[in-house]
Amino acid sequence: MKRLIFVLLSLLSLAAHADLKVFATVPEWGALAKEIGGKHVDVFIATGGLQDPHRVEAKPSLIAHARNADLVVATGAELEVGWLPVVLRDSGNPHVQPGQPGNFEAARAVRMLEVPTRLDRADGDVHAGGNPHIQTDPRNFLKIGEALSARMAQLDTANAGDYQANFKNFSERWKIAIAKWETSAASLRGMHVVTQHKAFPYLYDWLGIVEVGTLEPKPGVEPSVSYLAQVMTDVETKKPRRVIRAAWNSPRPTEWFSEHAHVPAVVLPFTVGGSDQAKDLFSLFDDTIARLLEANK
Repeated sequence: MKRLIFVLLSLLSLAAHADLKVFATVPEWGALAKEIGGKHVDVFIATGGLQDPHRVEAKPSLIAHARNADLVVATGAELEVGWLPVVLRDSGNPHVQPGQPGNFEAARAVRMLEVPTRLDRADGDVHAGGNPHIQTDPRNFLKIGEALSARMAQLDTANAGDYQANFKNFSERWKIAIAKWETSAASLRGMHVVTQHKAFPYLYDWLGIVEVGTLEPKPGVEPSVSYLAQVMTDVETKKPRRVIRAAWNSPRPTEWFSEHAHVPAVVLPFTVGGSDQAKDLFSLFDDTIARLLEANK
């Protein structure tokens, strides 16, 4: 009887060990890892949908999760530069350090927008590799998902076939969803908008939306009332039809501009968990398109 119990416990231990432990820095990559990994992954997500991904505290709990991870999935492009390097360093986990197979940066798989021509801290939170908010264009998930499934297969060869099959299934469903979203959002093409923080260039590139102004004087810098008034004057002739912010942005600048410029304000979820409706990747974009169209009525 004792031998049987020992064998059962050993099998359970092996099954638990076979799971790929994934540390995702932001909700979108955690959701994608679950789509691809299925039953083979145990995913920990370091941040929430209403949290500023630039500003995260390197808490001991994050370090502990990184210490036990087989794979860290991050955006890269300096999005997590203020906290992830500390988490990885203090984790002491050699497998997930930069340059190792256990460290995956999504930004390396896609074309980057808004790559700066100069770098100066006086310009605010400018990212050398380009704007890191790549998850707002659903087309990027196909390239990132393909690269991520290959990395998972590399790290967990026993389940490589399942990772590839799961990605194929996700890809097929995702392409159908993209076509549906594009049809629904056709009326948004060419629309002029003002954005609080430059969080949506990839979304605008996908849908053909034109950003005519931003409320922040520099990326990550809260605008004064006088600056907001100047933006309102500057964009008046361009006739913006929306002022848009991410769910984690402070509401004050967008609300001020909306009230004084008489432009509808739209709060977009930005990532999974950014709204009650955005519960997974598919509903994230369902809700994003719905919110943009609702303000169009």
